[in-house]
Amino acid sequence: MPAGHGLRSRTRDLFSRAFRKKGYIPLSTYLKTYRTGDYVDVKVNGAVHKGMPHKFYHGRTGQVWNVTKRAIGVEMNKQVGNRVIKKRIHVRVEHVQPSRCEEEFRARMVRNDELKAEAKARGVKISTKRQPEGPKPGFIVGGASIETVTPIPYDVVNDLKGGY
Repeated sequence: MPAGHGLRSRTRDLFSRAFRKKGYIPLSTYLKTYRTGDYVDVKVNGAVHKGMPHKFYHGRTGQVWNVTKRAIGVEMNKQVGNRVIKKRIHVRVEHVQPSRCEEEFRARMVRNDELKAEAKARGVKISTKRQPEGPKPGFIVGGASIETVTPIPYDVVNDLKGGY
């Protein structure tokens, strides 16, 4: 028999609950506040069948564009052939969690603001741009002294058979 291509085909392990995470869903899942513009990760909870997104969206990050009573609208990119389409789906709150994709950026903003305030107090101008890591510094293996070898100009060696 040929393989089935249904809506939940090949999701036996994908939608299964994690080890020691089976059973009731914590209340904090329902009490989280989502606002338009927030980044969320779609992580399907196999215990809740309502409002479950398609398996394609599992593990993807999107931006909230709509908030309803029990669900949120998430906008994300989907590659179809040679183009990328913006897809808008509604997903129940059990299947999403706040994304950590902006943590590093927000921490860097706070750190940069502190550095700017400190520099302003000292009367110095600083750059908060990230710089690529430069090349490693050179070093001498074994601590030997440097010996410069240069060729002697116009010195022809006639050790070869046949000579010149």
